[in-house]
Amino acid sequence: MAEAALHIEPVVGMRSLRVLARLLDYPTAALQQAAGDLIEALDAERRLPAALRADLMSWCQRIADGDLLELQSEYVALFDKGRAHSLLLFEHVHGESRDRGQAMVDLIDEYTAAGFELDARELPDYLPLFLEYLSTRSDEEIGRWLGEIRHILALLTARLEERGADHALVTRALLALIGAEEDVEAQREAVVGETRDDTPEALDAVWEEEAVRFSAKSDEDCALQSAEGRRLAERKRAIQGEAVRILDPVDAAKKR
Repeated sequence: MAEAALHIEPVVGMRSLRVLARLLDYPTAALQQAAGDLIEALDAERRLPAALRADLMSWCQRIADGDLLELQSEYVALFDKGRAHSLLLFEHVHGESRDRGQAMVDLIDEYTAAGFELDARELPDYLPLFLEYLSTRSDEEIGRWLGEIRHILALLTARLEERGADHALVTRALLALIGAEEDVEAQREAVVGETRDDTPEALDAVWEEEAVRFSAKSDEDCALQSAEGRRLAERKRAIQGEAVRILDPVDAAKKR
């Protein structure tokens, strides 16, 4: 994401989502400088439970006070080695299958219909970008989309918490917005037993597999209709009452 996006601008939807998006970005000096603005935005909106909001604000301060090179090294180790913590949503659903291509095309169509302009440097299912989009939508639509990906968010939360990563606060916050924090516990046992995919041996095995699998046929993937794309389209046409309710400020206050 462009560093200019670090400035928090008033939007129609939920500002906290833009803060959460920034906290998942690669650490930069601009992010450190913006930490005060991020803390202010979280505290002003008060859409999240108080304890979780306080943890997020404390993390923002640690980012501001931390050594930038160390923050960047930790980020690379967490997100750029292996796929377990991938911030590409559909990778957790489809992996590198042809269905992922169509799912991304369908998501781009959603963005375009809403007048949301993409940054060409990021794939449409990149979670920070997706949160930028959601920050411009209504509470009802935010709830519906978060409900769609709640299983991915729960899995990511469990994995990130297993690694002791502050980034788990973001995915847990998204689950808290729709009252689904308990989903994390359902993933805990499976995550504890997982074999890490970020070791040198695991990374070498992935590279070898990708070299064998690569072919020109992959260019045709985006033209193929996916079950995921159809499911998202059908859900969008579903009864509005099915949307997951976003935690409102009154509910958040009860969780103090």
